[in-house]
Amino acid sequence: MTIRVVIVDDQALVRAGFRMVLDSQPDLEVIGEAIDGADALRLLDRVEADVVVMDIRMPTMDGVEATRRLCAGRPAGPPRVLVLTTFDTEADAFAALRAGASGFLLKNVPPEELLAAIRVVAQGDSVVAPSITRRLLDRFADQLGAGPTGDPRLAELTEREREILLLVAQGLSNGEIAAQAHVAEATVKTHVGRILAKLQLRDRVQAVVYAYESGLVVPGA
Repeated sequence: MTIRVVIVDDQALVRAGFRMVLDSQPDLEVIGEAIDGADALRLLDRVEADVVVMDIRMPTMDGVEATRRLCAGRPAGPPRVLVLTTFDTEADAFAALRAGASGFLLKNVPPEELLAAIRVVAQGDSVVAPSITRRLLDRFADQLGAGPTGDPRLAELTEREREILLLVAQGLSNGEIAAQAHVAEATVKTHVGRILAKLQLRDRVQAVVYAYESGLVVPGA
């Protein structure tokens, strides 16, 4: 299956370089380009993309705001967002992940890493380890919601699923969770899939963010 990609960057040379790399792959197709976040939202009203490669710092509307609007306004299945930036700052990564991005990379990554990241994100996974996400959330705890949100979706989780969610929020892999919960790794994978479905989350990174914002995990604990 061909992965449809939209490239969003205010620099024409950057867009051209990304397009050249992506179009060289038989399973990737660049179906559009946008010069900023606002332009991207207009484009994505006309075309259906699987992955959006999004710059963070752009005029008119930056990549964080565009990601937030894209992920919040398309409940039928928004494309997954892979954020790329030249700025190696934790604040940028934190803002992008909270906005709904499924991945965060620097623009100077080797082409093979970019290609691999796009494929991973398209499959529904993330390219930022949950353990890194937890460290980011701990660091920016003052920007998180204060206390439990009372989200009714939490009531849909079984006791076992809530236990697994807490372990995911600790940054543990499926294998580590399986060892701690004394179950098979395949069982953990099934639980994680059900948790994401019930909570309407895109991937494990978003599950970590949700665990913090819902009050299940206390920042710094």
